[in-house]
Amino acid sequence: ADSLKKIQDKQRQLAQQRAEATGKLKDLSATRTELGRQKQQVQGKLAEARQLLNTLTAQEKQQLAQAEQTRATRGTERVDLGNITPGSGHAGAAFAAAQSKIGSPYQYAHNGPSTFDCSGLTSWAYAQANITIPRQSEAQANAGQRIYSQSQLQIGDLVFFYGDLHHVGLYAGKGMVLHAPHTGAVVRYESMSNMPYQFGVRI
Repeated sequence: ADSLKKIQDKQRQLAQQRAEATGKLKDLSATRTELGRQKQQVQGKLAEARQLLNTLTAQEKQQLAQAEQTRATRGTERVDLGNITPGSGHAGAAFAAAQSKIGSPYQYAHNGPSTFDCSGLTSWAYAQANITIPRQSEAQANAGQRIYSQSQLQIGDLVFFYGDLHHVGLYAGKGMVLHAPHTGAVVRYESMSNMPYQFGVRI
């Protein structure tokens, strides 16, 4: 009787686990369907944007690029951080290297020396300080000591933005970041309040 009771209890446990697993599979399937729908929407918008861009003349494309470049440059010029004193050691050297690239164009998957994406700039800057860090921002997030409070950040610390950590820059002091923002922009200073800050990393 005891053995039979144990078997019945085990069967109930297995049935419960099976029901829970079935529910999780349904949730996963629904999530996958929703992600697929969102991907189709994004691809549709990209196709529309490409189609619209293809209707522009060469002169109009050049004017659009110049307007974006001018806007990005003006954003950099408006930032006044006073006399910035770089952090000490490797972070200070990395920040000084990044400062020398202010105005350099953003280029996806490039890590210098003349064009950069966000993690390309940070990895290049630390390489100038003889420190090797991973190339991708997600991996750079695990390259040192995490700092969650902005008040504890020091100039030259890596700072990460967005929940998936796809953007990174160098802390510039006074709530600012020195970074390579996006296509059409240049390496520049920007307020960290413009993006969802996650944490900093001290190398």
